[in-house]
Amino acid sequence: MINLSSSSAAETERLGEIIATQLNRGDVVAFVGDLAAGKTTMIRGICRGLNIQQQIDSPTYTLVNEYPGKIPVYHMDCYRENRLEEWLELGVNEYFFGEGITLVEWADTIMELIPDTAIRLWLDHNLDTEDSRQIRMEGPEVVEERIVNLFKTQ
Repeated sequence: MINLSSSSAAETERLGEIIATQLNRGDVVAFVGDLAAGKTTMIRGICRGLNIQQQIDSPTYTLVNEYPGKIPVYHMDCYRENRLEEWLELGVNEYFFGEGITLVEWADTIMELIPDTAIRLWLDHNLDTEDSRQIRMEGPEVVEERIVNLFKTQ
């Protein structure tokens, strides 16, 4: 597990862009954090890094936004619907084990369904500074190392 700090929304988005450079078809990224912790902000950066041209908003009411691109991106929000059975009925496994990249907000509510291979990100407010975030990431070690190196050099 690695620990990173972000001092602004722009820096959180930049980290998302860096993470995007390490993603491939079939990858899942699980986001955990309180309201306004920066989950959607980081997802905007990931989508920008994947050359998604659409506006990125959290799919709180639609549950899943699909963004077409060279690699399709599926943006899920589990805040309002956290029943595992409902997600299974909606075909969550088709997203998790498909040809796109799946980004899951509020993943802690359905963690039992998240693939073991997923990159997991925990975003926490730094109470000392309003725009500051502490970010913990757990994923394949080689991916963690690359992301840390890219983030530190930019």
